[in-house]
Amino acid sequence: MAQVKLPKIIKDFLIYLTTITGKSQRTRKEYEYDLILTFRFLKAVQEDIPNNEIHTIDISDMTIDFIKEISLEDLYLFMEYCEVQRNNSPAARARKVATLKSFFKYLKGKRRLIDDNIAEELESPKIGKRKPVYLNMEEAKTFIISIEDRQYSKRDYCMMMFFLNLGIRVSELCSININSIQGRQLTVIGKGNKERTVYLNDTCMTALEHYLPERKVFKGEGEEPLFVSQKGTRFTRQTVAKIVKQINKQTLQKEKLTPHKLRHTSATMMYKAGADIRSLQHILGHSSVATTQIYTHIEDEQIQDVMQKNPFNNIIMSTNESI
Repeated sequence: MAQVKLPKIIKDFLIYLTTITGKSQRTRKEYEYDLILTFRFLKAVQEDIPNNEIHTIDISDMTIDFIKEISLEDLYLFMEYCEVQRNNSPAARARKVATLKSFFKYLKGKRRLIDDNIAEELESPKIGKRKPVYLNMEEAKTFIISIEDRQYSKRDYCMMMFFLNLGIRVSELCSININSIQGRQLTVIGKGNKERTVYLNDTCMTALEHYLPERKVFKGEGEEPLFVSQKGTRFTRQTVAKIVKQINKQTLQKEKLTPHKLRHTSATMMYKAGADIRSLQHILGHSSVATTQIYTHIEDEQIQDVMQKNPFNNIIMSTNESI
């Protein structure tokens, strides 16, 4: 997205998001995008500008008086535009609703700039529950074994072991520093800059011991990252995702395998091995246990097997008998 000149009220809100509420820079960018689109659309409606010219609209002169004139119906119209004209999915529209709710709540509750929070009544579109995609144990083993053939195998193996054993997010993996590890304890910086400590099991420790002697020299500034690229830089989310994609391509060729799906795999396997939901919540760094509960699914095959093994399944009534 090209640099857009923002009005002061949006700049203030974005600063509030990161400094006070602890939102990540990535979330801040998403909120910024949503607000730019919203106010460009509302200005287009007001000034009768065609939809195909929305990206050219300047919102730097937007005032609080303009915002006060926005109605709930205007927001519904914007959501319809996102669905019909931009083909946004329910999840994408739900994020925009969350952005608008947060922005208007800030204007009323924190800044006292508006009397009515119209976004309070804005409903979020229903998002169908999706079973998390993950590797089964055989697929995971195949995925792991194939890493041996890679040029930087010990580094990549260590990263994949951290995903599969610790269930960490890709952003968390990239932010691990050398001093994040004390003995078997790893301090992870999760969403909202929340710290949590996870335990490094034997596999992680062994992978670490093999990787460290071959670790590249860090050529950047700041704290020493644990995982260093061949160029001597800290890994980005995109680069780690590319490594996962490459490993997958040469072995499983599983559709759209990402670091997040390796996290799903870890969580699912831990749950199947007997992890309780509260322990999983801490390990995964979820603020709500409801988020963790998506990993308590059971495969259809397992359900069918349980139904087949039901003792009453063996009781077959004779066709001559009547109920």
